[in-house]
Amino acid sequence: MNPKYEFADILKLYGQEFKQKENLPSYKLKVLQDIEYCRTSYFGGHVDKCNDCGHIHISYNSCRNRHCPKCNGLKKEKWIIERQQDLLPVKYFHVVFTLPHVLNSLILKYQKELYNLLFQTVWSVVKTFSEDEKHLGAKTGMTSVLHTWGKCLSFHPHLHCIVPGGGLDENGNWKETRTEGKFLFPVKAMSQVFRARFVSGLREFAKEENICLSKQLTDKLFEKEWVVYAKRSFKNPSSTIEYLGRYIHKIALSNHQIIDIENNEISFLQKNYKNGGKKEVVKLSANEFLRRFCLHILPHKFRKVRHYGFLSGRNKKKALEQARKSLNAEALPKVDSDWKTVLEKKYGVNPDSCPKCKKGKMKTIHELKRGQEYYPLE
Repeated sequence: MNPKYEFADILKLYGQEFKQKENLPSYKLKVLQDIEYCRTSYFGGHVDKCNDCGHIHISYNSCRNRHCPKCNGLKKEKWIIERQQDLLPVKYFHVVFTLPHVLNSLILKYQKELYNLLFQTVWSVVKTFSEDEKHLGAKTGMTSVLHTWGKCLSFHPHLHCIVPGGGLDENGNWKETRTEGKFLFPVKAMSQVFRARFVSGLREFAKEENICLSKQLTDKLFEKEWVVYAKRSFKNPSSTIEYLGRYIHKIALSNHQIIDIENNEISFLQKNYKNGGKKEVVKLSANEFLRRFCLHILPHKFRKVRHYGFLSGRNKKKALEQARKSLNAEALPKVDSDWKTVLEKKYGVNPDSCPKCKKGKMKTIHELKRGQEYYPLE
């Protein structure tokens, strides 16, 4: 069911005023523009005609921006299908590494550099623990995705990581974790190493960029334990990919969460995890709503999803073959991930079928250029 309100509606009503007040970089302005004009004549499109009843249908192109609430459904399903090929018949764990709020202002100023440091630090921690004989003594892999939002669109950078419960030893044999699948590695120990290494990397970065880190800031970084949250293993490998697919293509706010736009105020739904995940209504002024949304627009061309260890691009094919051989497992058959196939299998929609007569097939009769509209004969 189509949502009653869309993020594009908010931009049409309040976007111009917001842009005049805020000094946004060009890449954020482009994101807002893409979302506002997604699936309009601005991006061009095509005209289709039914070969049976003659019905005319106009389709305008999507913006394909990763921050757009309209453009992630098919991408998610396509990603899930493609990643199924990488699955092993082992347990997988979901681990979340969170940066403390005291770093927020610094991260917002140096987003690309400190997000990169977060990815590098987290992988170094997972790699160290996996190669330690006390915990695993093998080389593992990891898929990680960056999220930057918390409750009410607040800034809350954290990394979601999916890690298999085992790895390849020096002879290429699969080795399971020593915890019988109950947990991956000790969370408290990972938290301490994570904090020490990130702060060390932060100090190096500050030195290179001639940034002064106050003693008050560095002291606060060691006042509390950093949050590393390890969830239980998934029921089966397939559910791992479904779960991660939702996280990877999730954005700060979906159109379905917006419930009202009135009197310069935006009302939207958010889950309150302190209240059992119950949905609650949050109200923000239009300017504050847009300001918070823009906090989560990632730097231009920044990779929010990364693969490490034996799941990295250059190592994956050979490593997965070794792991499957050791586990006596067959590779999963390849599945067509063409967008039309995905649309039909997942949503029950045949894009070639006439939406009016349901019998004929739609054929493209005209391509629309950017900004070009089509007016059929009445």
